[in-house]
Amino acid sequence: MLRLTTLTLALLLCIPLGRTQTKDSSMPHHAQGTFTVDIKPLSPAPADGLARFSIDKQIHGDLEGSTKGEMFAGGDFTKGTAGYVAIEVVTGTLSGKQGSFALMQMATMDANGPHLTAKVVPGSGTGALVGIAGTFTIDPSGGKHLWTLDYTLPE
Repeated sequence: MLRLTTLTLALLLCIPLGRTQTKDSSMPHHAQGTFTVDIKPLSPAPADGLARFSIDKQIHGDLEGSTKGEMFAGGDFTKGTAGYVAIEVVTGTLSGKQGSFALMQMATMDANGPHLTAKVVPGSGTGALVGIAGTFTIDPSGGKHLWTLDYTLPE
């Protein structure tokens, strides 16, 4: 029994090591464009002091597609201090490759302005976008929603 346990443990330890030694042959890519967004309140609110919203985006540029997602927000919007977390699924064509992936966002807003982080959720890619990883940046300047996506895809 001890020999079987030792063998099992040795195999389990080797599997992750083999994966970490595999070199990623993906090349970095950069995509950009614009989007429009429709945000609507949803009920019920998850708790006092929080709000829940649906997110629907139409994305244009190097990525052509749409998103569906939900956002949870809290804070004092009248004073310009607030934050939100959101997750949405992007479906479309990215530089000629069709599929989908999830984006996870976290943002805060205070006297120093907005601070946003949006990442591709690991393991969420489908179709030709399986294995996608990256960072999605939103720039709301000039009255338009501009975006960039710095990403990698396995070759």
